[in-house]
Amino acid sequence: MRFTIVTIFPDISNSYINESLFKRAQKNKIIEIHSCDVRKFSANPHKKVDDKAFGGGPGMVMQIEPIYRAVQAIKSKVKGQKSKVRVILFSTRGKKLDARMAKRFSKYDELILICGRYEGVDERAATYVADEEVSIGDYILCGGELPALVTIEAVCRFLPGFLGKHESLEEIKGSYPVYTRPPEFFPDKGKSRGAKNAQPWRVPRVLLSGDHRKIDMWRKMHSAK
Repeated sequence: MRFTIVTIFPDISNSYINESLFKRAQKNKIIEIHSCDVRKFSANPHKKVDDKAFGGGPGMVMQIEPIYRAVQAIKSKVKGQKSKVRVILFSTRGKKLDARMAKRFSKYDELILICGRYEGVDERAATYVADEEVSIGDYILCGGELPALVTIEAVCRFLPGFLGKHESLEEIKGSYPVYTRPPEFFPDKGKSRGAKNAQPWRVPRVLLSGDHRKIDMWRKMHSAK
């Protein structure tokens, strides 16, 4: 599967997508992640991609032309006429990203992720270029780059071979409590919550029992609903 991040800051995501699971998945050709610099598609001699909003208002708005040309250029490189491509624009008014949406996106051959900046993106990008608008929460960020990375990771978890382990792709990470060594931890007296009685913070016994049936039952009982 291929992801292309359309942005004015093409280097902003490199440190994240070139580490850990992403690095391995790209090496194993499970995914491809690319950044597309919108400025390269600007007709302005200074590669400017924003302008003042019609009707007035604070800040600048990203222009439709470079975004349109960038997306068209990406689509022209898609291999195969039957390839399924989805163009996503990140917006606070978009549908909120969840596991069901991420799983749906994982069925596409390529996702083109448009990242806004400034006071937003010319509405014609949402109307004519993007297939849908997506939000990652009810809050404002400086741009769409972080939502793009969140979306990529959420989608990748549904791709066979990405996780590299036998856990269910449907499982929500962190849905049940997890522990590691030591089995007992003695906090410094008086410095931590509950430390004044000098009682150790213990791992539940069942997790130390080696009885996988009981452990599975305990995890199901304590899973997030």
